[in-house]
Amino acid sequence: MAIPARLKAHFEQTHTAYFPVTHAPARSAQYAASLLHVPGKELAKTVALRAGDKALLAVLPASYHINLDKLASVVGVGVKLMKEEECLRLFPDCQPGAIPPFGELYGLPVYLDRSLVEDPEIIFNAGTLSNGVRMGNTDFVHLAKPRICSFAERGEARTRRGMEGCDTPDEGGGK
Repeated sequence: MAIPARLKAHFEQTHTAYFPVTHAPARSAQYAASLLHVPGKELAKTVALRAGDKALLAVLPASYHINLDKLASVVGVGVKLMKEEECLRLFPDCQPGAIPPFGELYGLPVYLDRSLVEDPEIIFNAGTLSNGVRMGNTDFVHLAKPRICSFAERGEARTRRGMEGCDTPDEGGGK
């Protein structure tokens, strides 16, 4: 699967410079960061959420997790993870777990965690488990027009204990 046509067209129509990056399939953003040899804080992951009857995208560093209560206070209503079946319907041109952070392509608002704003570049999934995009952060913010706020917290390293049923890095899991 290649980068979704609507994403490529969006970059071309807006004359936004971007650099495609590829890596082995990765089912987690943190694993993708390791494959690209960048710290998890420098690779953005996009999480699809349900806020009441509306959907939204949250963008945060791969090595962080969402504090749903903090995000709910910003959004003004309870927030929960979107079910995979709904993601498949809303993002038909993307592989599960590889949603690009451009909500305007899907009619959704984008919330960007403040921790990503300081970096000069941003790297994110481009619709597949093995394709990403690197671009200037200023270009990203100009293009995605996210609401910038604080809702992410540093994640804790996981151990193999309690990870039964997770994919191994060889299977693209990286968990």
